[in-house]
Amino acid sequence: MKNFPNNQQPLGFMFDLDGTLLLSDKSLAGYRMIDGADKVLFRLAERKLPYLVFTNGSAYPPPVQAKRLRDLGLPVSDEQMITPSVIAADLMVEHGVKSVLVLGTEGTAWSMQQAGIKTLFPGDANDTAVDAVYVAWAPDCNMDHIHKACEAIWQGAKFYVASNVPFFAAAGGRAMGFSFAIRAAIQAMTKAPMILTGKPSKYALKRIAKRLCIPMTRVAVVGDDPLVETIMANRANAFSIAVTTGFNKRKDWQGFQKSHQPHLLLDSVAELLEYL
Repeated sequence: MKNFPNNQQPLGFMFDLDGTLLLSDKSLAGYRMIDGADKVLFRLAERKLPYLVFTNGSAYPPPVQAKRLRDLGLPVSDEQMITPSVIAADLMVEHGVKSVLVLGTEGTAWSMQQAGIKTLFPGDANDTAVDAVYVAWAPDCNMDHIHKACEAIWQGAKFYVASNVPFFAAAGGRAMGFSFAIRAAIQAMTKAPMILTGKPSKYALKRIAKRLCIPMTRVAVVGDDPLVETIMANRANAFSIAVTTGFNKRKDWQGFQKSHQPHLLLDSVAELLEYL
């Protein structure tokens, strides 16, 4: 069995989804598990090491997403599935938000509805008279929706964004992150500061550590993107583990600056079995 660098055994694990545990098609309708991902999660369960999955994808509520993973063979309970909408709901409650305009699918609003926050979509009555705007997975977003979001922000609404990542790893290559493009359009018009709820948000990592019941510095963050999972871990002095099954291969990782370098670089998440 191999030792982790500096013999620092993580006390819990946070896994990225796309490019780390699986590859989805660009519509998010179908998944292909990366070989060995299920074995790693089963090994962690056997060793009673806590883990969860935190995806920047926001199309599905956690219970729906978790079931899709279980159907694929990945042992992920509803409680072990985190999306940016979960973090957004926590933050909105903390910030006193009572109503939110959602640019996203019905599934993106679920966590806010569970938290008792009134959710509206563009076209609903009083859709700009809200406390917040939340931009998430919105493949059907149009210019009228962006206009509504801008109007709400001009009237004082806070601006929350699920993901500010331009691309994510998919089975057919990289796929575009819709919320990145929508966020850019809204910010260009309003100049509003963004409250990021997905990775690499440090607030999100604090919530992850709390859910795992361990210090933030003892969380192993496993992912395929230096600008997302790796930098999230490094900024918080957590443990960063990178895999090359996304769209960054080993030679790409070697060219990244020091702040984007992981503590451990693996060709696949399956290699974690050698450390567990």
